[in-house]
Amino acid sequence: MTGYMAWEGRAVDVTVLTIDGAPEGVVYITDPHVKESNIGHVREVISEVNRLNPSLVLIGGDFVTGEEEDFSSQEVWRSLDAPAYAVLGNHDYRVGTDGRTGIERLLATRASAMITADAYDVSALNDGSADTAFADDLTVALEENGVHVLRNDHARVPVGDEEIVIVGVDDGWAGMADPPEVPATDTFTVYLIHEPSCRADWDADLILAGHTHGGQFLFPVIAQLNDLGVVELAGMFETNGTPTYISRGVCSASFAGVDLRFNCRPEIVLINPTEEQLRTIGGSATPLPETGTA
Repeated sequence: MTGYMAWEGRAVDVTVLTIDGAPEGVVYITDPHVKESNIGHVREVISEVNRLNPSLVLIGGDFVTGEEEDFSSQEVWRSLDAPAYAVLGNHDYRVGTDGRTGIERLLATRASAMITADAYDVSALNDGSADTAFADDLTVALEENGVHVLRNDHARVPVGDEEIVIVGVDDGWAGMADPPEVPATDTFTVYLIHEPSCRADWDADLILAGHTHGGQFLFPVIAQLNDLGVVELAGMFETNGTPTYISRGVCSASFAGVDLRFNCRPEIVLINPTEEQLRTIGGSATPLPETGTA
């Protein structure tokens, strides 16, 4: 069983999302947690992303484990062949990185955060434990390696003959999330966040989140609860009419240095694939139902 779970931890799916109004060929990945034991896997993921020839790559945070002494491993992103925009995650601030503190952060989010667009406040989680210097240095390293990090900022980015507005909300568990003011626009707008529990009823066409690793071990009862929306670990959910996709991520928490998963493979998310991309992935993709926008 352990051997199978180790294999599944490296068997990456391509999940196709059809989203009304979104530009073609956008790829979303999250939770790479780059480290010595998985850097080969991350390189393979990037090679697969490049094989898809995306118009744009979005990355949902947790670039590191939080135990790094330097960020030399982040050079892997230099090999991406498309523009990349990202947000930071809780590991990138070194908060909530183990079971106990993760539960504390989740409970604190539910207890103290005003998760509405008009009254968004996670400042109570900014208790001094977030390593902002670590996050700042990581941001510099990512920018140097071609990843544009949005920390409570937005960017209007050309995608082929279209445009997309990318809104990057900084990490909620670190208490750093302070969503920016975004000018009203008819342009397709996607919000990038890390923890799905920190999302709000923003004026968005799509929200992309990660953090959960899809549960990592998705046993049948947990999968049923996820499908019913009792828990939100992986897949498409609605937030006041706005589709929110929670990705299973591309890497996992390690056990004795080995990434293990069960019924919850890592995934690359491909939004509105082009005909060329569909030919590239053939029958290997997992399609989800077509989703309209708010």
